[in-house]
Amino acid sequence: MTAYAAFARSGFLTSLAYRNEVWANIFGKLVQVFARVAIWLAVYAGVTSVDGISITDMITYALLGGVVMGATRYDRIVRAVGTALKTGDVAVWLLKPVHYPLYLLAVEAGMSAYTFLLAVIPTIVVVALIYGMQPPASLFHAAMFLPFCALAFLIHFLCAAIFGVLAFWLMTVFSLEWLLQSLIALLSGMLVPFWFFPEPFGAIASHQPLAWLVYYPSAVWLGRLDVGQTLLYFGLGLVWTALLAAALALLWRSASSRITVQGG
Repeated sequence: MTAYAAFARSGFLTSLAYRNEVWANIFGKLVQVFARVAIWLAVYAGVTSVDGISITDMITYALLGGVVMGATRYDRIVRAVGTALKTGDVAVWLLKPVHYPLYLLAVEAGMSAYTFLLAVIPTIVVVALIYGMQPPASLFHAAMFLPFCALAFLIHFLCAAIFGVLAFWLMTVFSLEWLLQSLIALLSGMLVPFWFFPEPFGAIASHQPLAWLVYYPSAVWLGRLDVGQTLLYFGLGLVWTALLAAALALLWRSASSRITVQGG
């Protein structure tokens, strides 16, 4: 564990060294948040509420989407695996006494911590001061928002790592990155909350793992889930996390064997 803590610290310090890249990424996220807020202001067009959802709720939803999606970058994880595969560095990692996916998780945790603390939070504060933001529905919902954000980080990482490992068979990361980007945009609730989806698509979308990236953390903050539902969907998120971790472990074991056969 000491080695992985050092990798996380290295990721944090690397972000400090390349802070211009981080700020450029945050500026892009800031533009996206402003764009989503502008779209919802245009959609509501003077109407204060649609299906019980106020315009303030939707602005808060757009800001929270920036909070949970602004720190972690799926493209960075997918490209890291693709670069290691292309350069052959992944074979070197197999010789080291560390688990490569856990190394990626530790580095991403360090980089995400830097981005979240020093860039995302100040950005959201600025946008919230301009447009306004709803407070948490209750102390319980405020307390549960952070565990849901932790789940969002883990599921985000696991999905990106699974797509990255698939490059061992497809030998390309560009198409995998593009596919994951499309799936996250549609199925995380980042663009449109699932309560605006027609049935049964809303029910289906709200039970797949990407829903825990944006939809459920935002729904918890806004109080769209009562106490029982919040705990239920937190448990379901843990189940999805365990299933994705098992899938990544199986894929990595198969990919490692594939490298051994080719190298032998």
